[in-house]
Amino acid sequence: MKFGIIGAGIVGTALAVRLTEAGHECVGVHTRSRLSYERFRSYVNKDHFLLEELVPAVEFLFITTQDGMIRSIAETLVAKDLIVPRQVWIHCSGSLPSAVLRVQEELPVRCLSLHPLQAFASVDNALTILSGTHFGIEGEEEELGEGIVKDLGGISHTILADQKTLYHAGAVVASNYLAVLASIAVELFAEAGIQGEEALASLLPLMKGTLSNLEQVGLPQALTGPIARGDVQVVQGHLDQLPPKLIEVYKGLGLKALDLGESKRAIQGFAYPSEELNRLKSLLSAR
Repeated sequence: MKFGIIGAGIVGTALAVRLTEAGHECVGVHTRSRLSYERFRSYVNKDHFLLEELVPAVEFLFITTQDGMIRSIAETLVAKDLIVPRQVWIHCSGSLPSAVLRVQEELPVRCLSLHPLQAFASVDNALTILSGTHFGIEGEEEELGEGIVKDLGGISHTILADQKTLYHAGAVVASNYLAVLASIAVELFAEAGIQGEEALASLLPLMKGTLSNLEQVGLPQALTGPIARGDVQVVQGHLDQLPPKLIEVYKGLGLKALDLGESKRAIQGFAYPSEELNRLKSLLSAR
């Protein structure tokens, strides 16, 4: 396919590299930032185009700007009458549906969303881990999207457009909030005398071990710890000593852990003793 890129950020640049390697033709790129273009060109030696030059020259148009710019880019293309019938417009947002591109009811283009379910720190990092990355796909050309993801070395999953916000929320919880959980753990370690970088360094193997358990045995079996064991006294001790600002966070996570614990025990063919379960629920629900 002949494709163009609007927005030369990390994702747009990495997609251009991998699609070019897969045998597709990158016609060029359009970006407002000279620095981002210079970085793009260091990976893909293609010219910078005006929208009026780029859009008519491609079959597939990747809009890889920040989420807040995607709709306005589509509106600009319509306002400039840069409409190529049957052209495919693709954005890579995890929170916005593909329909955000359809700024007019009868727009004769096809709209698609391909969201890489990964956190890319740099172009080099993206190129290293793009193969094997999972993608959320939704839009009018899902089979075509699956083909593009395959060329990128990724794994595709079709998602429901009207529930895409929940899909994105799930990704945020798994990725961004993992860092938040680490920061809470570091804060608690500091209270116990293990400070800063030393605390994080000691926690990372534990976190990696849990990720390995999730990979090996899945949910809910990967859950371990006092709530999984039904250790009421340990949970009570945590709540007695926690800084007040963290108590509600601990309780909310604890109730979810209790749900997982019940599921894990059901799979194993037994249940929490009723008194133990009720005491845990009472501790974690109390205001």
